[in-house]
Amino acid sequence: MKTIRIISWNVAGMRAAVKKGLWDFMNKDGAEIYCFQETKATAEQVPSTLDMPKDYFSYFNSAKKAGYSGVATFTRLKPKEIINGMSLDSARDEKFNGEGRVVVTKFEEFTLLNVYFPNGKQGLARLDYKMEFYDYFLNYINKLRDQGEKVIFCGDVNTAHREIDLARPKENELVSGFLKIEREWMDKLVNNGWVDTFRWRHPEEVTYSWWSQRSGARKRNVGWRIDYFFVDEKIKNSVKKAFILEDVLGSDHAPVGVEIEI
Repeated sequence: MKTIRIISWNVAGMRAAVKKGLWDFMNKDGAEIYCFQETKATAEQVPSTLDMPKDYFSYFNSAKKAGYSGVATFTRLKPKEIINGMSLDSARDEKFNGEGRVVVTKFEEFTLLNVYFPNGKQGLARLDYKMEFYDYFLNYINKLRDQGEKVIFCGDVNTAHREIDLARPKENELVSGFLKIEREWMDKLVNNGWVDTFRWRHPEEVTYSWWSQRSGARKRNVGWRIDYFFVDEKIKNSVKKAFILEDVLGSDHAPVGVEIEI
């Protein structure tokens, strides 16, 4: 058995994060795998400085639109297969794969999906897109599980599930990120046998992973928990730790992580 540490972090622009000490964080933290969201860059655009960690394979899935969205996975463990986007229905895949929101890394022990879910705050059209993406994604991970894969997915889900997961639930009931329809999808996810690792390990803990950049929200800890690690119910006991590194700066999100024993 070996323990694998995996970190997920919405870095709010990878080039900016590097300038703010991303490589230093990785060198000190030492996780086996890092999943970054909202990279806003291609691999070629990310600066390679002297302190850049040298022992990671890196896989980028960038949006067609420059400077938008994007995910990247850095891993010391070499995957046996890498997939950019979701491969579920060829007639519809392109609708959800053009924004660089998913990279899948398949290892011998498990399948890991690094995901940057859409934000629904830009209007009804984007909320509809977000909900369609949610349903398509759930069908995709259920398919992977049905094929016998041990699935872990992580990333910025852009929804706080329950009242415990944000500082001001009543004030945000009509705000995307805490809408009834979004929270009902989270219920559906759980009812399909997917486990929120942090809430499973910390049923009553109040802590957040994202804070608005307005009004000093982070200093006042007026935040939301919208970044997650989910695993299939059947493998939840392999998750030995689930945590949020709320003191790590460099983005409006904090890194979240798990340690799994395989």
